[in-house]
Amino acid sequence: MAWLLVFAVIAVALVKIAFVDGLKPTASEPGPMAQVDIPVIPATRATVTNTVQIKATVQSDAGVAIRSTAAGKVVQTFVEPGVAVTKGDRLFQIAAQRQSQPVAPSKDGGIPAPAAPVYDYFDVLAPAGGTLHSLTVLEEQQLSVGETVGKVDPGTFTVSGPVNAAQQYRLLGKPGSAEISLVGGPAPFQCTGVTLKNNASDDAGTSSAPGGTGGVGMLVPGALAGPGSGGATQDSGPATGTLSCAIPAGREVFAGLGATMTVTAGEAKDVVTVPLTSVKGSIKEGLVWLAGTGAQGAGAQGAAPEQRTVALGLNDGTKVEVISGLAEGEQILEFVPGAPAQMQGPGMAGPGGAVYGPAGG
Repeated sequence: MAWLLVFAVIAVALVKIAFVDGLKPTASEPGPMAQVDIPVIPATRATVTNTVQIKATVQSDAGVAIRSTAAGKVVQTFVEPGVAVTKGDRLFQIAAQRQSQPVAPSKDGGIPAPAAPVYDYFDVLAPAGGTLHSLTVLEEQQLSVGETVGKVDPGTFTVSGPVNAAQQYRLLGKPGSAEISLVGGPAPFQCTGVTLKNNASDDAGTSSAPGGTGGVGMLVPGALAGPGSGGATQDSGPATGTLSCAIPAGREVFAGLGATMTVTAGEAKDVVTVPLTSVKGSIKEGLVWLAGTGAQGAGAQGAAPEQRTVALGLNDGTKVEVISGLAEGEQILEFVPGAPAQMQGPGMAGPGGAVYGPAGG
């Protein structure tokens, strides 16, 4: 009977484990907690050099049209196509007949014979220096005022390239010169007389005021710079204008030659600066977010960030000068709160792979 007692004890133990202990709640273990660090950085002093670098192309300047300056017939030509001319050289001559005066009857009733026609002679001059590309006039040909009769090829060149909205904003200082580096050509040289034309005002002439809305880097997607680039070549976005400069005389160039234009439009030394990733706003004014109380670095937690308006100055595509509104050493969020990620690169990924990017428009 002893073995029956042993089996009974075992059966009771199994029932207890299955139906009693199995129903008891188990102590919950603390689960892993995810925490997203909010990177903060101090405003620091630095030198900001506003250098814009664009890819450009050498182009032949358009020929200058030759137009008749008087109505009449061609009586003489002085030059033939293909010769070199300077501005003001005589090209051909026009005879314009004066208007005849009415003939009054004589006292005896007879009508005198009309006077011989009187002509005024006008020389049509070369509108520019260069090579006379074409001249289509023939002697005795009748011309009207303003009629196009030929073209002078100036033989000069211009280097030009597209700029986007971010670059136009950075060139508001209206730079007067640029350094030109020709692909496969001689050493870089200075080119004066730089002009900035807005594509939206092609019919209205040259303008240095960029169109549209935007901000200092933050409102233009991809306006941030990659490591080591200095911010000069990383601006991206659709072209909104054209930067151009006339090639100085004596430079050996040809149409279609590739070039790089480097324009420095101001420098601010030893000024308070912050990264462009931390600013949202327009060209002269922006917003930054001060880190909450107690935040001392990445991952620090404290009060909600405080939004503050700051006055902005020069930027180099990576950092921007803060003229007022922020003191050196003040801690701000490195990235604009809620900004959608628009690019990835070294130093742009947050904890857990989260990517911070510049603010949207």
